[in-house]
Amino acid sequence: MKLVWSPETALEAYIDTVKSCKSFKESSIAELLSTMAAGWNAKLIVQAWFHGAPIVTSIGLAIAARHTRGRYVCVVPDEQSRQKYMNAMKEHDEVAPPPEVVVGEAEAAMAGLVGVDFLVVDCKRGDFDRVLRFAKLDQRGAVLACTNSNTREGNAVSGFRWHGVLERGARVVRTVFLPVEKGLDIAHVGSTTIGGSGRKAHRSRWIRQIDAQSGEEHVFRG
Repeated sequence: MKLVWSPETALEAYIDTVKSCKSFKESSIAELLSTMAAGWNAKLIVQAWFHGAPIVTSIGLAIAARHTRGRYVCVVPDEQSRQKYMNAMKEHDEVAPPPEVVVGEAEAAMAGLVGVDFLVVDCKRGDFDRVLRFAKLDQRGAVLACTNSNTREGNAVSGFRWHGVLERGARVVRTVFLPVEKGLDIAHVGSTTIGGSGRKAHRSRWIRQIDAQSGEEHVFRG
């Protein structure tokens, strides 16, 4: 995704999220992620949610999708989580129409979501790394966010490596850690080229070089 910021859309999503989440004591991440998703005009916003996680971020992402006219899909691990999620979202009239929900383990749930350009995972979810690995990101690039990143094993920010959890070949352009609530890790994955490998095609060619002193000709493959 080419990061072309739309301040108008970002501001609209931010204001709506603040209004909708004013009853929550902690909503800073929801406001931030909603603003980011809307400002970067995300068209397929995916969140990996689980039973016991707060609903406030989901509200913010749903609002962002409304402003970008995109899809917001929530991925949950089981039927119990789906029911809890839907019940929590129904309490907020601002979220309309009801968000899409996909039930299943990481690989199966992410298989049908092609072209994800904004992905949010909670590190308290046991398979958060698998969600990231099996995500089918948009070939133009994507923004990935890990909430509760301080709760990861080892509790060390420096120990987390995006290349260690993403599909092989993913081109991580830039990353940032924000000390918001319990930690927020954000990565921008650049556009891919051939087969989603993230690597440009390199066509070998013969290079001819002549030694200026001896006059000898050397030919090698570059």
